Amino acid sequence: MLNEVDGEAGARVVEALADIAPDFATYLLEFPFGDIYARPGLDLRAREIATIAALSALGNAAPQLRVHIRAGLNVGISREEIIETIMQMAVYAGFPAALNALAVARDAFADDAP
Repeated sequence: MLNEVDGEAGARVVEALADIAPDFATYLLEFPFGDIYARPGLDLRAREIATIAALSALGNAAPQLRVHIRAGLNVGISREEIIETIMQMAVYAGFPAALNALAVARDAFADDAP
């Protein structure tokens, strides 16, 4: 499930935490991707839209938002849909959170450019 969503990003998270909290890395991946993402109620595309919205609304989760924007692209969400999702969050989370998320999207899209 994890590889379908974000390719190698999960492995990078595990590596980054290996020296300080390897068990945390396990929990960080097993619960969301082993339990929540595997539930039948939503497809991966819908789950990533919800995740992008939530992380955008937080306003302080840029690294995680970047990973999930790239994951959204991996599961078929268009750039336009990602931007619209972030813009929708301005209504509920405020313009600063949406502006921060748009900056992250710009960087994530640049990473994804051919």
